[in-house]
Formats: sequence, C-alpha cells, structure tokens
Amino acid sequence: MVGSEAGGRLPLTSVPTIREAFGRTVRLVTNARLREAAMRPLADSEGELDDLAEIEAATSSRQIAEERGLGGLSADELVHGVPHAKFINASFAYAKPREPGRFNPANRGAWYAALDADTCIAEVGYHLTEALADAGDFDAVVEYVEMIASMSGVFIDLRGMPGHPALGPEKARGYPAGNALAAQARAEGHNGIIYPSVRHAGGVCIAALWPNVVQSVVQAEMVRLTWSGTPAFTIEAV
Repeated sequence: MVGSEAGGRLPLTSVPTIREAFGRTVRLVTNARLREAAMRPLADSEGELDDLAEIEAATSSRQIAEERGLGGLSADELVHGVPHAKFINASFAYAKPREPGRFNPANRGAWYAALDADTCIAEVGYHLTEALADAGDFDAVVEYVEMIASMSGVFIDLRGMPGHPALGPEKARGYPAGNALAAQARAEGHNGIIYPSVRHAGGVCIAALWPNVVQSVVQAEMVRLTWSGTPAFTIEAV
C-alpha cells in the first residue's frame, strides 16, 4: 500500500479489497505528447532552447508539481528516474480545474488504464465524442499511443459490484460517489480501484491513485480515431 491522508473518514467496510498484480495494463495517450518540444522551432541554439524551457516550466503543471507540488498533489509523491516518468506525473498533475474524473478530484489526477486496448478505445472514444458534441462539430482525427504498465498491491475491487453508485453512467451522480470512494481509498493507503468499464461491456479498468503504483511503462502500438460528421467513429492502426 502507498501513501496516506489525514481525515476522519470511516473505514471501507462496504466494498471489498484485493491484493493483486497486473503484469500488463493499457493506457491511451495522445501522440501530441510524444512530439518534439513545442519551443524547439523558436530556438536557434541549445542555449536558447534552455532559456525557453525555463519559460515553459513556469506554466507547465507537471513541472510545477514536480518542483513544489500542485493542488492536491505533493512533489514527493511524483516519480523520477524511471521510464516515461513525465507521462506518469502528467496524468496526476494535469487535472481539470472544473471537472473531476470518476475517481479523481478536480485538483488531482489519476492514471486510468484498462486490461485491454479495446476497453481503452471505448472509454476514450466515448469521452471525446461527448466533447465533440459539446463543440457541435463531429469532424476530428486523433491519434493515440498505448502506454503499457504493470501494477500491484492492494486495490478496492468493484468488479462484483456493477450497481455501486460510483459506476453510475451519469457524471452528475457517478463521479461524486467515485470521488468519495477514491478519497477513502487514499486515506487508507490503497493503491487504486479496479472496476468494470462503464463504457465497454465486459471490460475491466483500473484507476491508480498514486504515481508510484504505475511501474515499467513502455510505449506500444498506435491507433487513430476518426469522426466524419457523426458521433460514430472509426478505428485504425497507425
């Protein structure tokens, strides 16, 4: 188990916990995060690039979090010197200020993954389709790369509780319940939450609640999702 929180919350007596090891989990990351540093075309030398990097660091949530903590995330929780550390740290540092996730508050992210890529695609595709609907434009092409990681430890296990309030499909109901459960899990030092996918029947997802739960990250396949004027999207390997 990893970490702890202060607080007078009741023990997690209504949901089961399990000690489990996952040798292979999958998370999708947009390939925009893999591209050359945005500042590089503006620099004529490595010295200029270093100067521009300092400017970028002043507004980078990940780098701010790594240096002094940010929101509900302390600097000593983040990982360093391991493969793809910046992706792990970014998943916790780049929370949405006005929009919590199912198992993370607005000021602290989580590493959401699944046991297979199809579940990841269904989850990511659902949320991006929702964003396109809000924008009123179903024309988009987005490429993602699979980030494979292992995890182990003690987890809250909701796989046998599909009716749990935290798994409600409506954000207004499911997300507050999920956040309450995640806060309790962190307070008791549990590594994360295993749960049935809400967007992919039969799929299994994992929300890692601490950066150092995510181990041995490697980059794998790439996939392209395309919307061509309708909410339905196509999937192709890149």
